[in-house]
Order: sequence, then structure tokens, then C-alpha cells
Amino acid sequence: MKEKPVYIPVLEFLQRQLQGTLDETMTTHMNYPTAISRLLGFSIVDVGEATATLALDADPALHGNQQGTVHGGLLCELADAAIGTAHSTLMKKDESFTSIDIKTTFLRPVWRSRLLATARVEHRGKMISHYRCEIAREDGKVVAIITSTVLTLTGEKARGR
Repeated sequence: MKEKPVYIPVLEFLQRQLQGTLDETMTTHMNYPTAISRLLGFSIVDVGEATATLALDADPALHGNQQGTVHGGLLCELADAAIGTAHSTLMKKDESFTSIDIKTTFLRPVWRSRLLATARVEHRGKMISHYRCEIAREDGKVVAIITSTVLTLTGEKARGR
């Protein structure tokens, strides 16, 4: 007989996933890993309340633009995923969220490198929150700074999102 699923908050779910202590009966109301993260090869390497760090092994042969560097859109998506993961740690069972805006400032190019995207809340509001994400190469140099505004949805507005 299959055990009944046990609901746990998103933050606990992700922390248990990282620690390898997630039981197959444990579930949360959001999907992890996300489809886009699986497709692009993102992985969560650290998570806390309103913060998350995602990693990507960037390779211009897979992620490159016409100049031979990693495409800026991939960096933006990596930051969006880190910000979304950070904000999801705050979500209750009847809540969801959506990005309102995202601004990316590129500082230097990326070729082949392990990238770490670290997102943190700068202002946490009841409905509107502001995040900052820095993406760094494995040499520690920041390659992009991304800011985003996130809208928290509750009740009926959160259903199906």
C-alpha cells in the first residue's frame, strides 16, 4: 500500500533535497526541479529563506552566441531561476508568484566556466518584493548583476500558476 503524501513547505523541501533526506512521500505545492532547470542544466547548490544559489556549467558549444561566448539570455534565465527559487522559499500552500520585471547588467563575457547565481531579497513586501542576483564565474569575477521585482499571488489568483 502506497503511503499518503506528506506536504512540507517549499524551503524544507528544497533543503531536504539538497541534504539527500527527502523522502519519496514528501511533497510541496511547487515543482522541483523545474522543467526549465532540467533542460538548461541548472542545479540548486544552496537555499535559505529568501535566498538561493544555482549553478551552471556553462559551455559556449552548448550555450554560445555568434561571438562564441555564453549567450546573455542564458545568464538572464539563470538569474531568473535563482530569484524564483529564493522567492519560492517564502510561499505558503495557497500562494504563488510571478516576475513583474527583470533588468540585467552584463559586466564581462563568459566562455567555459562553472557559474554561480546567488539571489537575495533586497526588500520583502507583502505583495511586492525586490531581488538582486549576482552571477560569478569560477574565478570569482562577477559577470552579471540582475535585479527583479516579484509579485506574490494569493488565493484564487495563485491557482494554476
